[in-house]
Amino acid sequence: MAISAKDIAALRKATNCGLLDCKKALTESEGDFDKAVEILRKRGQAKAVKKAGREANEGIVVAKVEGNKAAITQLSCETDFVGNTDRFRDYAASLLDKTIASDANGDVTEAIATQEKDDLISMIATIGENMQIVSAQSWTTEGQLHTYIHGNGRIGVLVDVEGEIDEAGLKAIGMHIAAFSPSYVDDSAVPATDVEKEKAIFAEKAKGKPAEIAEKIVNGSVQKWFKEVCLVNQPWIMDDKITITQAYPKATVKRFALCKIGK
Repeated sequence: MAISAKDIAALRKATNCGLLDCKKALTESEGDFDKAVEILRKRGQAKAVKKAGREANEGIVVAKVEGNKAAITQLSCETDFVGNTDRFRDYAASLLDKTIASDANGDVTEAIATQEKDDLISMIATIGENMQIVSAQSWTTEGQLHTYIHGNGRIGVLVDVEGEIDEAGLKAIGMHIAAFSPSYVDDSAVPATDVEKEKAIFAEKAKGKPAEIAEKIVNGSVQKWFKEVCLVNQPWIMDDKITITQAYPKATVKRFALCKIGK
């Protein structure tokens, strides 16, 4: 049967697929528009699966606060060209809305990824690049929530702070986390297995030393390591002679999330 240019154009507008693909789908479906959409969707899924193994080290981090709730999401793609398109960024914004609407309080990456599976496959098929929902965090708190976005969305921070601190202080904490990439809030949050692993490395370096000296070397090295990986132990970004705790003694950082494109 004859397929009109008008029908092909309508299908292309609805699916964002190529003109030839749309014509073939309409021919195969004998002009049935809905069947043609389903045919393209199935073919799009097959294409998307092939792309799923490709590295996706570009993208965007988005975050926002709504009252006592906040969310941060990281969506990746293969190239910065796609990462800067309105369609990609609009989809990232829609993911953020769905994340903050979640009833959960914490990491909802798996739940959002499962919920978005079909839509993500369709995006991959039409855009032509692998895409991944790298992280999705949804928080509710009685403290103060703050987001910090750097580099046009290449780095994003979400932080939850209790106690007395102003907006400038919250922003500075966000900047600090973005700049120094801590892994934990404080040493109590570091898994014991990680501490023991580091101790073993330092003990190996102190081999041959008297036991008392070796112990001091190991303990000192662990404390130095805490200064590298723990937020409240790191030298404060605004004054490297003090820590965040000293800068804001009446405030406590309860948790933070750090998302970086390429990480």
